[in-house]
Amino acid sequence: MFATLREKSWLNSPSATASGGFNSEISRKTVALRFFLAVISVLFSLFIVTFLARSQFPDFQALAGQAWQPFTNPQQLWVNTGILLAASVAIQFASSSAKNNRLLAANIAIALCGLFTLAFIGAQILVWQHLIDLGYFVASNPANSYFYLFTAIHGLHLVGGIFVLLRLGLRSTAQTQNSLIISTSLCANYWHYLLLVWVLLFALLTSTPDTYKTLAALCGF
Repeated sequence: MFATLREKSWLNSPSATASGGFNSEISRKTVALRFFLAVISVLFSLFIVTFLARSQFPDFQALAGQAWQPFTNPQQLWVNTGILLAASVAIQFASSSAKNNRLLAANIAIALCGLFTLAFIGAQILVWQHLIDLGYFVASNPANSYFYLFTAIHGLHLVGGIFVLLRLGLRSTAQTQNSLIISTSLCANYWHYLLLVWVLLFALLTSTPDTYKTLAALCGF
């Protein structure tokens, strides 16, 4: 407060004013993104808690643990994780390129992030189709239902991110460097967060019944 009172605003240079506006804008948008991610975290946390509680009922059959269960060998899910990791790396490269004023590299990286994200969603749909072919329908087992629920909600958040990327790519040439830096940095944070969420879901959905029992006991179920 005292530092603010001692400021001589009539001596502030235009560059200092611009820097202050930039910092203010990125702070405001960062707070908004963090609030949104907090809401998503609460949503997934509630679903995970109900999943663990449901896993202790007799009709719950885990999707991994025995040789005949589909996720005992989750090779396809590992491939999907690699695709999403590539999308996260691409958008991080776009953020770095924007900071270095490399517009073409940033645009290419944004496009690659979108393509990798679409590939991940398509690969997840293929996993759905594989489960259906094996007879693991939505309503045939609570574990199935939660798998479809988790992956669908996660995929919808990625679809929303793709629309933001598309808008960012179309407007990138008209944006100032500062604006592009803010946009790509926020997108990078969003993609890193969704990658982390997917890794946690991956670990949860491919766990064994003994793991579910331990986690449920820790949660008081």
